[in-house]
Amino acid sequence: MNPKQLAANLSISPQRSIADIGQAKAQGFLSVIVNRPDGEEPGQPTIAEMRDVAHAAGLGFTAIPILPGKATAEDAAKFSAALETSEGPVIAYCRTGVRAATLWALSVGASIEPDVLLQRITEAGYDLSALKPRLEALYEGAHARGERDPGDHE
Repeated sequence: MNPKQLAANLSISPQRSIADIGQAKAQGFLSVIVNRPDGEEPGQPTIAEMRDVAHAAGLGFTAIPILPGKATAEDAAKFSAALETSEGPVIAYCRTGVRAATLWALSVGASIEPDVLLQRITEAGYDLSALKPRLEALYEGAHARGERDPGDHE
């Protein structure tokens, strides 16, 4: 397993197996966030199976399953809340890692300049350039309202 770090407390990866949970613990992760709904493909471990294995390994676990390309502001808020309440470091995964990266980007988009945010994600090996208009709207909206920088979960 080769997770990609996006923030000090968060790494993302493609689909994890049951066996990968023990490896995640050995790598120092303390919590898991799954962003993949059950049944997307045959043989995929269910959320309940992954939760049970994570808990047995002593890891925190949160499920925020979303369909590809369907991440909402509410999903991003749930992701942000999970990061704030989960013991870290946290590993988040979906089929490829794109949904996990998208949720993180949307959860911090108001506080990190879009080009900087997208560059960080690109350096982790993911292309979220199509998300740029949403990130710009988040960032510009927050600054137009005079919101203070809430941090970027680092």
